[in-house]
Amino acid sequence: MDSTLLKFALPGLVVLAISTCPAVAVEQNCRFIQAKPEREACYKRQEDELAAKRKRAPAIAESNTLGTLRQMRQDDDAVHRSINNICRGC
Repeated sequence: MDSTLLKFALPGLVVLAISTCPAVAVEQNCRFIQAKPEREACYKRQEDELAAKRKRAPAIAESNTLGTLRQMRQDDDAVHRSINNICRGC
């Protein structure tokens, strides 16, 4: 079982590490642009991308929260049904 975990976890970590590196590199590149209009345009693009990411994040978090609450409600209902069946007439 450990070898199976290692087979899947190691490549997953490598992919994660590779995918995060270019994002950091893109943010650093604007500082080194010499022409002021181009540098400001680069910063503006980054700001727009960051705003778009922030706008998507709450929608995803809200759907996860709603699903979690729905699942908790189903679990609570199941527990209450089982408790009511245990002690009838005690």
